[in-house]
Amino acid sequence: MSRTIDLPTADVDESAPAAPPRAPRSAPAARRRRRRAHGRVGWFTYVVLGVTAFFSLFPLYWMFVVASNDSSAVNRVPPVVVPGAQFLDNAAQVFEAVPFWQNLANSFIVSIAIAIGQVLLSALAGFAFAKLDFPGRTALLVLVVGTMTVPLQLAVVPQFMIINELGWVNDLKALIVPGLVTAFGVFWMRQAIDNSLPDELVDAARIDGARNLRVFWSIALPSIRPAASVLGLFAFMTAWNDFFWPLIVLNSPGAFTVQVALRQLQSQAYVTDYGVQMAGIVLGTVPLLLIFVLLGRQIVGGIMEGALKS
Repeated sequence: MSRTIDLPTADVDESAPAAPPRAPRSAPAARRRRRRAHGRVGWFTYVVLGVTAFFSLFPLYWMFVVASNDSSAVNRVPPVVVPGAQFLDNAAQVFEAVPFWQNLANSFIVSIAIAIGQVLLSALAGFAFAKLDFPGRTALLVLVVGTMTVPLQLAVVPQFMIINELGWVNDLKALIVPGLVTAFGVFWMRQAIDNSLPDELVDAARIDGARNLRVFWSIALPSIRPAASVLGLFAFMTAWNDFFWPLIVLNSPGAFTVQVALRQLQSQAYVTDYGVQMAGIVLGTVPLLLIFVLLGRQIVGGIMEGALKS
């Protein structure tokens, strides 16, 4: 006769979640190996980045070295590679030769106005090409993009004739108005809006009673903020570095922009003073460097967002 023996059992809470299975001891090592295989940066990458950074930054460093020495530093053998102590003296000569503060203000006014105008007007045109259905939309977009192939020099004479008829010669409006909209800006904004703004969201806003301008201002413009910041920076840099058109329409030192003022530094002396010229170039480059430092993260983010979406 067999006897059944009941062993005591512990109370088990069936509602408690089951404990996850314990990973084998080799899992952390495997994960570390995978991270090394996929995310390890070798010495060759650091060498390439270091060489690229050196060749990118050395012109700026050499510019400051020449600006802080006298003019003979350019022709010395071996060349001077250490900054000197004459930068303030050379900068003072720049402000004595030309009204450089006024020229800086003119460049800021023109560049900021063009950057804001290109962002808003190009975004409006891009929204129309991307989300509005009207006859001839594709043909008109091809025509706008096709103007990018026309050399700038072909439009100088008729553009100057128009500016002269309007009485804008030697006026900053002659620089601002022609640069408010570009074909590149329209195409850039069209692509950004087409990729960032779904058609369903636009249709829902229209069903709620929003007009096209409301849809653009409240929905489309916030969705393309990174792309708009990149376009604004490109427009600012292009306007700041422009030399050809300001040299044609501006003829008084008080109306010059920075680039034309730097050209005047060379034409006022019989012998080229490279130290003074480089000091003026350093003063004209500092605003662009400050913009890159303050807005660099947004600019890179906008470029990377467009790259990932494409």
